[in-house]
Amino acid sequence: MRLELLRRRRARAAEVGFTGGNEVELLRGGDELFPRMHDAIRQAHSDIWLATYIFHSDATALALADALIAADRRGVRVRLVIDGFGSNGSLRELRERFAGSGVALAVFRPMDRWWRWLQPGQLRRLHQKLCVVDGAVAFVGGINVIDDRLDLHHGPSELPRLDFAVALRGSLVELVGQSVRAVWSRAWLGRDFDDALLDYVPLRRRLGLWFSQVWRGPQRLPEPVMPMSPVCAAFVLRDNLRRRRTIEHAYADAITNARSSVDIICPYFYPGQRIRQALRRAADRGVRVRLLLQGKLDYRLAGWAAEALYAELIGHGVEIHEYTPAFLHAKVAVVDGIWATVGSSNIDPLSLLLNLEANVVVHDAGFATQLAREVDAAVAVSQRVGASGGKGLRAMLRRAVVAWFAYVFLRVAGAAGRY
Repeated sequence: MRLELLRRRRARAAEVGFTGGNEVELLRGGDELFPRMHDAIRQAHSDIWLATYIFHSDATALALADALIAADRRGVRVRLVIDGFGSNGSLRELRERFAGSGVALAVFRPMDRWWRWLQPGQLRRLHQKLCVVDGAVAFVGGINVIDDRLDLHHGPSELPRLDFAVALRGSLVELVGQSVRAVWSRAWLGRDFDDALLDYVPLRRRLGLWFSQVWRGPQRLPEPVMPMSPVCAAFVLRDNLRRRRTIEHAYADAITNARSSVDIICPYFYPGQRIRQALRRAADRGVRVRLLLQGKLDYRLAGWAAEALYAELIGHGVEIHEYTPAFLHAKVAVVDGIWATVGSSNIDPLSLLLNLEANVVVHDAGFATQLAREVDAAVAVSQRVGASGGKGLRAMLRRAVVAWFAYVFLRVAGAAGRY
């Protein structure tokens, strides 16, 4: 039994795929991310690939759209893919904006007709936020292309939403590029396929080279760069083929191996049995476990789902805090001051079982310490949930309703297996 557990853990470690030789820079919110993206786009000379769930039509988003158009005009190949549901409200304006340019806008699972809802798999959305410029720099995180002080459902706010991304240089950039090229190709061709299918096709190496030549064109040799610090990191995907539970495993294994602390920030929190059990056991053995969740709700049902687990987790000593200064959108975690993750994946059924997601996992004390400081600062301005949270008959009924709704939703969406 123990040998089997060890084998599974080794398989999951290989599944994550850590590599050295990376530069990983933490970026807080669009106020830090978008200027960096603009700089990279202005300096681009070969290609730009961008994938996002929401590409809005506010001033911040349109400024980025104009930067992409300007890059296209000077001969840079620009490929953009957006989710058909998340960006449905701004799709017409974006198409008008890009009309006449060479920017190739692809829509992942469009929702422009009522009958689209009847097509299978429409609950499985593109939730990744990825950008790769010239194969040299990549941006990965949870930040959509929209102003930080604008919420689609609640309008403008005084303070920016809490969110994070990372800027990458080094060995991981090519993996990010492969992912965004694959999802753009999938949406552009309008077929329900995935790059992982190539692993089941003979001569896949030749096919991969052919796809690379078709979609990327001739590649320039990279410019010489200064030696990079050897940050150990991994680019972790969730899809609906080979990597169905990769992000869930990464979280669960990190929590299971925690010795001193686990800090998680997540807006939509309704973990499955594996992560819930890992959190309970970590707290039971004396690990400080802190969860920072939404206090200012954008979706009432999401808040109910998280609250349904309060009593269970608090009963085991897990600290739960609610962030109230602004909307919370960050999906980050720090474990033992050495393991950290930043990405697009929530800890809920949508992200862990249905959507296309992407996280960066970093095994580096310097980066983890920097992210931990951000977590501490956010917790300091939040409200801690008391021991009575989630108790009583009403709370029991809420847990039952949420569990039933989650079960039905997953069955309708076609998700298999236990959650």
